[in-house]
Amino acid sequence: MIQATKLPRRNIICIDMKSFFASVEAVDRGLDPLTCHLIVVSDTERQGSVILAASPKMKEDYGIRTGNRLFEVPKNPKIRIVNARMSRYLERSLAITKLLNEFVPIECIHPYSIDESFVMLDGTERLWGPAERAAEKIQSEIAKRFGLPAAIGIGPNMLLAKLALDLEAKKKGIARWDYADVPEKLWPVEPLSRMWGIGSRLERTLNRMGIMSVGQLAHYDRKILEKRFGVMGTQLYYHAWGIDLSEIGALNLERQMSYGKGQVLLRDYNNPKDIQHVILEMCEEVARRARQDGKVGRTVSLGVGYSKAEGGGGFHRSKTMERPTNITMDIYRACLDLFHKFYGGQTVRRLSVTLSNVSDDDGYQLDLFDPGYEKRRRLGYVMDQIREKYGSTALLRAVSYTKAGTALERSKLLGGHRA
Repeated sequence: MIQATKLPRRNIICIDMKSFFASVEAVDRGLDPLTCHLIVVSDTERQGSVILAASPKMKEDYGIRTGNRLFEVPKNPKIRIVNARMSRYLERSLAITKLLNEFVPIECIHPYSIDESFVMLDGTERLWGPAERAAEKIQSEIAKRFGLPAAIGIGPNMLLAKLALDLEAKKKGIARWDYADVPEKLWPVEPLSRMWGIGSRLERTLNRMGIMSVGQLAHYDRKILEKRFGVMGTQLYYHAWGIDLSEIGALNLERQMSYGKGQVLLRDYNNPKDIQHVILEMCEEVARRARQDGKVGRTVSLGVGYSKAEGGGGFHRSKTMERPTNITMDIYRACLDLFHKFYGGQTVRRLSVTLSNVSDDDGYQLDLFDPGYEKRRRLGYVMDQIREKYGSTALLRAVSYTKAGTALERSKLLGGHRA
């Protein structure tokens, strides 16, 4: 049994803007975001377009939610269908962050995503009162200034604030969870993918170990979890007890541990050469991000997701190289090795490339058998400088001009969608 008496007790809130994209579009059209029927899609001209956001009434009355396709939406004149405007959502997101800055210093705010933020309220009690009252004021001010509905979870750490938000506040508006609530509120949760930090792949692995609920995870042998998952096993165990020692803003450190690029392709890809062309474009982007931070990595991971028309599935495999790199073609060759080894000719709809096992790019060992390494390394940085000065499409690889290439089309997008 874990004693909670010595665990950190902060006042952290997690704020989520309900159906953010749809709510912004509703307000801009003079509609009530909570009562109107409105959906936001990536492209209204494509029936297979993914729904990026649906108003609460769309979910309630029609069962239409994020991830559905446009062709699944009923033909009803009451339903408004609009194209995504990412620049508008970013503008609103920044304005909300500025509002939060009126309540706490900027270093106490961690924007987790475009529509979600963590805020530490410690030390503001004399200004705004207890955490519940401060949450009510923030929620009210967001509604007053922007007309947008928000849900807020409160907890003694980031994990419990997030869980309070996801599992309770999104239904009732504001909810507070403490360590004492874990057995009653968290342990019964199943399937495991409802738990923040557990995806479908990890859930399947845990299920095969006989772990179906968070309570079973909390009472599983920690040593077995650590042996199976390493550091992540320790984290899983403590999270199941509601324990999280990370600080506000600590999640930013995760970005420095790896550099990745993932995308859902705009169409099914059947030709292996076409798939490899997209992988090369993604390797270019991953390498650029690493160089931007002056980093190199030794481990390359390739993820390939198959089309739902073939039953979904796919693979995710990694390869560790002899020396760390941020050179595009080094990363691409590692991806090709994985692709040729594990790809079986299926139709592909999703791809991801990640560079991890990261270190600083401040020194490297010369290789007598590869005298051109330093030249290729410097060339990457020069290409980055040209793109930074003249735009991301100033220099593209030839594959980007083929029918398989996606870089040109995606250069017109913001956050993967129309600006």
